[in-house]
Amino acid sequence: MSSTDMVDRAETKSSDRSGPTRIAGLLRHLGEAGPGGARLSALAEATGLPAPTALRLLRALVAEDLVDLDSTTKTYRLGLGLFRLAAKAGNPLGLRDLARPALLRLTGALGETVFLLVRSGYDAVCIDRTAGPLPIRSFTGDIGGRVMLGLGQGAMAILAYLPADEQEAVIRYNLPRIRDVTSLDEAFLHTEIARTRQIGYCAAASGLIPGMAGLGVPILDADGRAVAALSVGSTVDRLAGERRNAIASMLRREAAGITARLNPFDETLRRAGAAMERSDP
Repeated sequence: MSSTDMVDRAETKSSDRSGPTRIAGLLRHLGEAGPGGARLSALAEATGLPAPTALRLLRALVAEDLVDLDSTTKTYRLGLGLFRLAAKAGNPLGLRDLARPALLRLTGALGETVFLLVRSGYDAVCIDRTAGPLPIRSFTGDIGGRVMLGLGQGAMAILAYLPADEQEAVIRYNLPRIRDVTSLDEAFLHTEIARTRQIGYCAAASGLIPGMAGLGVPILDADGRAVAALSVGSTVDRLAGERRNAIASMLRREAAGITARLNPFDETLRRAGAAMERSDP
C-alpha cells in the first residue's frame, strides 16, 4: 500500500469518527452564510476541514435533501429537507399546534404581534409568531430566535415560574450574559420574578429596545412549572394603562387554555431542564 493510500484511509477513518460534529459544523456555517449560500472553499476554511472531506460530506447532505447545490454558481445552501426537520423539532409538546389558534385570535383581536416561546435550557426560543400591522423589534426576532431567560417579558415569565433552585441556577449562569447587553442586575431579576408571580404576567424591562414594550405570561405544565410563554410585542404607548391590563388578561386566559390541553405524560416536558443540567457549570 502506498503512503498516499495510507494517508487517505487514515483521513477517511478520522472523518468518519467525528462525522456528526463535522456535518453539524457545515450546516451551522451554511446557516450563517444566509440565502446567498457559500462555496466549497469557504466552507472548508470556516470548518477547518480538508476540501475533499468537506466535499464528500456536502455531497451526502445534498443526496439527503438537507443541502442544495446551485450548479451554476457552485454554491451550497441549506435545503428544504432540513427545513422540514426543523419544523418538527420546533414543535415540542405539540405546542405550535395547540397554541396556533390562540396566537391568531390574539393578533386578530388586538392587532399586535404575538410570540410563542419555549424553554430551552438557560434560554427561550421563539417557535411561532403572528405578526400585527406595526413593525416590531424584539429580543427573539423571528421564529428560531433565542433569548436568555430573564431578558424580555416572555423569557422572564418562564423564569418566574420555575422551581426556586432552577431559578437560581439560571440567574447564576445568565447574569453575566445579561450584563453584557443591558444594565440589569441580580436585584432587578429577583424583584421582577416576585412581581411576575404576584400579578401573573411580566411587563418589565419595557424600553430596553427603544420605543418597544411587551407583556409575557407563562404556559405551565401540570405541576405549575413554566415550559413556555405567550408574549405580545408592541410600542410603549400601546401597552399602557387599562389596555395593558386587558391584554394581560387575554394572554392569561389563552395560556390557561393551552395548559389545560398539554399532555401531562409527555416526556418532552422534562427536556428543557435536562438541557440545563447537561450544561450546568
